[in-house]
Amino acid sequence: MEIWQIVGLGLIVAIIGTVLKEVRRNEIAIQMVILAGTIIFVLVLDKIKIIVDLLQGLAEQANISSYYLFIVLKIVGVAYLAEFGADICRDAEQKALAAKIELAAKIGVLVLAMPIIVAILESIKRLVP
Repeated sequence: MEIWQIVGLGLIVAIIGTVLKEVRRNEIAIQMVILAGTIIFVLVLDKIKIIVDLLQGLAEQANISSYYLFIVLKIVGVAYLAEFGADICRDAEQKALAAKIELAAKIGVLVLAMPIIVAILESIKRLVP
């Protein structure tokens, strides 16, 4: 699916959702937004696989451990997933819950990044006498 089709789907759902909220059908509007977001995510999965394969190839050429690449990709995935979840919460007028999702994602990113941080610090320790 092309980007213009995805944007079109998003705009149509946004317009319908706005109309539904005006007639007090918030629950249907929220369900539509969640469904549209899920559809868009599924539609871009094949593009994500292309990016991951390309990055793995580049990492192999540069003799970079795929372990670290995998960590970075997990961090990006956590960030995108958290943003998606937080945006849905904001759409449902649950701003406090959205903030908690974002906080959990930030902590999750720090935990995932620890092996990279440790490797960098160990490299610095070996360089500095």
